[in-house]
Amino acid sequence: MTLANFIKERRYLIWYVKDTSQLSEDSVVEAVLNYGDWDDVQQLFKIVGMQKAASIFRRKSKKSAAGRQNYRPEIKHYFTQYFKQYA
Repeated sequence: MTLANFIKERRYLIWYVKDTSQLSEDSVVEAVLNYGDWDDVQQLFKIVGMQKAASIFRRKSKKSAAGRQNYRPEIKHYFTQYFKQYA
């Protein structure tokens, strides 16, 4: 399964986007970690790999110069600990 097919089948994760074919890998990882269930997360890891998902998460979960990042606080905390342990 490709990442494009994966997210196309899970429109509920990105209800705010009309054209899923234009989503970046970073956007898909963010949507799955923020809104997906555990099965969605495990399927994401099978497609992109845990190391790559961890790398994207770490890079995108840091606050930007504007002071924002898009991960919910509880999600950021959980996956910071999870990736520290397993990735």
